[in-house]
Amino acid sequence: MSKANLLLDLRSYDRETRRHLHDYHQLVLPVSGTLETSIAGREGCVDRGRGALIAAGAEHAFAAAAEDNRFIVADIPAALAPELERLPAFIPLDAALGHYAAFLQAELESSRSASSQGQRQMLLLLVQLLTERYGGEQCIDRRIQAARAWIDEHLAQPLPLARLAAVAHLSPRRLSELFKRSYGMTPHQYQLERRMQRAWSLLERGEFSVERIAEEVGYSSLSAFSDRFRRHFGKSPSHFRK
Repeated sequence: MSKANLLLDLRSYDRETRRHLHDYHQLVLPVSGTLETSIAGREGCVDRGRGALIAAGAEHAFAAAAEDNRFIVADIPAALAPELERLPAFIPLDAALGHYAAFLQAELESSRSASSQGQRQMLLLLVQLLTERYGGEQCIDRRIQAARAWIDEHLAQPLPLARLAAVAHLSPRRLSELFKRSYGMTPHQYQLERRMQRAWSLLERGEFSVERIAEEVGYSSLSAFSDRFRRHFGKSPSHFRK
C-alpha cells in the first residue's frame, strides 16, 4: 500500500486478524477498546495509556479484542517525518500525550472536514511531542545537532560539506560518519528531506507560486524542482496546489 498524502482519522477495527505493510508511517492512539498488534515480530496492545507506531515498511498484524473499539489513526508519509523511524513500536502515553490525544479526538469529532494544512499542523505537533520523549535526541552529539540546525536555517543555499564541517568543528569525513549514525542519513540526504518537507508546507499554504517555492528550497530550475518533488512524494507540486 502506498500513500503520498497524510491522513488523520477515527477508526474502528473488527476481530479478524489482518496482516499487511505499507510505505508510510502509521500512528495508532487509543480512544476506547484494545487493539492487539504485532509489529515486525513484536507483540503488544494499543489500549488506555499506550499507543503504537508502525514504521514504513514494517510488516504488522492487528485485531480488535472486542467489537466496541475506536482509535485515532494517523497515516504519515515517510518523507514528511523521517524521525519516526527511530521511535519504539509501542509508546507509553504520559499525561501530556494523553491530553493531546483527547484534543485530536475532539477535533476529529467536531470537524470531519478539517483542512489538510490543519491536519498537517496537528500531526507535526504530535510528532514533535513523541520525538522529544522517545527519539533519543539527548544522546546526539551537540556538534551534530549544530550541523543539523545550520542545514535547517539555510535550506535555500548549497551545502558545501567543508562549511558544515566548520560549523560542527569536525573534519568532513568525521561529520558525515557521525551525522549518518545519528540521523540515519547523510547531511545531503537530510537537506533533501527538509527541502521537500518545506516545499510541501508552502504548497499547502497556497501563499506563493510554485516558482517562488522552488527558489525558497534551493532550486533555480522549476523543472528540476518539480521532477524531484514528484520522485519524492509520487505526485507533482501542482497536485498538492490543487
